[in-house]
Amino acid sequence: MIMKLNDYRYLAEMLFADIREISFDGVGVTRESYGSGETAAASRLREFALAEGLVVETDRAANLVFSTSEAVQGVPSVWVGSHIDSVPQGGNFDGLAGVVAGLLCLVARQRSKTCDPRPLKVIALRGEESAWFGKAYVGSGALFGKLNAADLDLRQRSTGDALGECMRREGADVEAIRNQELLIDKASVKAYLELHIEQGPVMVARQLSLAVVSGIRGNVRHNRIECFGDAQHSGVVPRWLRHDAMFAVSDLIMRLDAHWRELLERGTDLVVTAGIVQTDAAEHAISRIPGRVSFSLEARSKSTDTLEAFYQLVQAEAKSISRERGVRFEFDRRLLSEPATMDERICTIFSKSCAMHGTPFEVLPSGAGHDASLFANAGIPSGMLFVRNQNGSHNPHEAMDMDDFMLGVQVLSDAISQID
Repeated sequence: MIMKLNDYRYLAEMLFADIREISFDGVGVTRESYGSGETAAASRLREFALAEGLVVETDRAANLVFSTSEAVQGVPSVWVGSHIDSVPQGGNFDGLAGVVAGLLCLVARQRSKTCDPRPLKVIALRGEESAWFGKAYVGSGALFGKLNAADLDLRQRSTGDALGECMRREGADVEAIRNQELLIDKASVKAYLELHIEQGPVMVARQLSLAVVSGIRGNVRHNRIECFGDAQHSGVVPRWLRHDAMFAVSDLIMRLDAHWRELLERGTDLVVTAGIVQTDAAEHAISRIPGRVSFSLEARSKSTDTLEAFYQLVQAEAKSISRERGVRFEFDRRLLSEPATMDERICTIFSKSCAMHGTPFEVLPSGAGHDASLFANAGIPSGMLFVRNQNGSHNPHEAMDMDDFMLGVQVLSDAISQID
């Protein structure tokens, strides 16, 4: 079944507008993982799908699964999906674009009454963003038994509610998830495809409407590392007698930056970020030497060996600074997401479709994480297609062009029909 480009554009525009309206927070969109904003988006998608005659189910992780009423039973399906949550005050297309793209392909099948030999399912995954509980890929991770009791005890950044309770409220089988049961029959999934906006500036700079994703970086992170020193009056303690937690944390970050620069010069794939650094607002003051500073730390790479090697550098430098400055570092639970490689055959299918439609494209790695990595690392052939997007992502200014998006939907539809 070949879907004609732009036949269903008006449906995409309607869904993007409707879901933006119900999740607008005054600045951008906020769709909390397993919270009200994400649930409102899920409800709108369910309403749309039912009106189109599609079948809608909720899986045991509370993800939504859409299919046609003509789906062939007992035949492994091609799955298309992405996530429907967002970061606080985020953009409207991150994640949602992939779900809408899949739904357009399903609607085209349903309206044409075409019974394709390869069934198609679309999954709207919950909880992909780490912003809410400090852990990414909650909805997809639960499917593959990757969540544990400690994960379910993680607290929501605003409400303090445990992840497990939030999932339970949305209908997830929390007991099965806690026991790390496999909630999906992997043999029933022939392939997993995900369309997503690019979240960096490369495609805009190179004037590429689409890109084929070769692989996805993994990451190692700590949501919270605390440095304990000695809080004293800023005017009376000389440098050599200070145990300044802020200078110690700054020292660590700058040492890691130096290591990062050296590794890049050797051709190593690595990015490092300390996204949160803070003193305690209840006690900090201009005239007080900080006695406690907390910060987050994340490293991303296409190589698990690189992540582990860099992590050992973090530990070694923290111990060195502790001795030199008389401070103490305490690390919370280490979180690791494995890198993933996209299926070579699916990459080729995407590439040939892009060429057939005359659109310039490149094969690029993804620096950001995506649910596709969970499917790929579970042994399911997986592929990703990027759509050009202005102004980056995780901000209110995402600006995906609808012409680019519909071209991406066409390439996605072509790929679905070629997977056998």
